Amino acid sequence: MQYAILIYDQPGTYEALAPDEFERVMAEYGPITEDPVVRGGAQLQPIHTATTVRVNGGELLTTDGPFADTKEVFGGYYVIDVADLDQALAFAARIPSARMGGAVEVRPIVERRTLETRSEG
Repeated sequence: MQYAILIYDQPGTYEALAPDEFERVMAEYGPITEDPVVRGGAQLQPIHTATTVRVNGGELLTTDGPFADTKEVFGGYYVIDVADLDQALAFAARIPSARMGGAVEVRPIVERRTLETRSEG
């Protein structure tokens, strides 16, 4: 089963680290990224580069920045393929943000049947 591993950081957490501690924490992401269960993922650009889009009454509305009412900011994600939720939770617990004041959300991905399997079934 595939899960999205959504990483939320406390703003300023990584910037507050001493350079050697920052490098040590960043080095933890290498083995996580290289784990064979990882199917994709990315680190996001800083929050000031975000634009939020809404459509209200047919009118496009944009807001600079991530317009969410939360203390953590979405910083990156992985898509993993594991047997069950327990394995997904164990994977998420390895992510440094989970222990550094942030949060890691684990959410199952909706598996879409391909056109071929739809015609067969």
